[in-house]
Order: sequence, then structure tokens, then C-alpha cells
Amino acid sequence: MVDATFISRAPFMDFKVESGVGYGVIATTRDGLGLATVIVRRGQIEALAQRIRERYAIELPRGNYRAEVHGVAFAGVGPETWLASCEQGGNRFAVSLRKEIGALASISDQSDGYAVLRLTGTKLRDTLAKLVPIDIHPRAFKPGDVASTVAAHVGVTLWRLHDAADDTPLFDIAVFRSFAGSFWRALYESAAEFGFVTA
Repeated sequence: MVDATFISRAPFMDFKVESGVGYGVIATTRDGLGLATVIVRRGQIEALAQRIRERYAIELPRGNYRAEVHGVAFAGVGPETWLASCEQGGNRFAVSLRKEIGALASISDQSDGYAVLRLTGTKLRDTLAKLVPIDIHPRAFKPGDVASTVAAHVGVTLWRLHDAADDTPLFDIAVFRSFAGSFWRALYESAAEFGFVTA
């Protein structure tokens, strides 16, 4: 019998990290982020909203929107379905969610299932326009907005954060970990003409 030892690896490890000239797009990996899918149980939507309000001081979004308080966020990704995230905790986040709201919703840990990038830069929207079939103009896609869509034929969930201090747009984008390589190559090639770097 073979003794197999599993070693934790960052999802975007060993990929090319610079392309072109300049800093049009800057990518930062979000390793260690706690992620979980939350699906409300039948007839429990009001009770779930109340519990989340009490435990996290968050108004549960009803639609494709993301609300965050003190590093915990709930992003609407489907009918009565949210992608919950926590800046710290990794897999422990789903465990804590089950304790707090497990009687009202089904919780599925996604911390190791998704790879998440934070993207910014003066040419980020030009790059994303090559990848996603949705309107990400600031008038159409505002801070807090969430979209489940595709990027270069890879399923993604992206949400817009408040702009950076220098007024450049700021987005997080989540992709299933098994597609991280395909998404990275598409992003890398789409951003090359503007200059692509990792922070």
C-alpha cells in the first residue's frame, strides 16, 4: 500500500505572474478565505434573515447583492442561496456557520473548493470585458453587485467591492479550484496588452 501524504497548495501556485509592460491589472490571491454555500430550508427565510441579523449584523441580501460587516459577507448567488465568506478561518468558518444557522439552512464548506482572486488596476474593466458576457460598467455593476456567469467558458462568481483609494475598480472573482489553471491562462492573456502583475 502506498503511503500518500497530501500537501496543501495554493490554487494559483506555479502560474506565470507577469505579462506585458505596466500595471494595468493587478491580481492578489485570497488564500485562507473561509467560504460556504448557504441554502435556506423550506419556510425559514425570515427566521434565517433574523438570525443573520442578530449574529452578524448583516441584512441578508434578497437578490444578486453582497453585504459585509466586520469581514463576514453574504453574497446572493441564486434563489434563496448565498455564498458566505469570512476573511479569516478557512474551513472553520463553515463549522461556525453550522453552529449559528444550521437549523435554518444547509451549509456546505467551499473553502477548498473555490480559488479566489482580488483584481484591480486601471485596465481591469477592459480586461474583464474580454472575459465575461455581462456589463461591468460602473453605471450597470455597482459596489456590492454580484454575478454568477462565465469567464472564457469557465463558471465564475464575481462581485464588485468599493473602489480602491486611487479610484481604480476592485473586484473579487471566485472560480472552482479545478478550473483555476484555465481561468488564470485566460486572465493572463487578456491582460497582457495592459500589463499584468501579481501583488
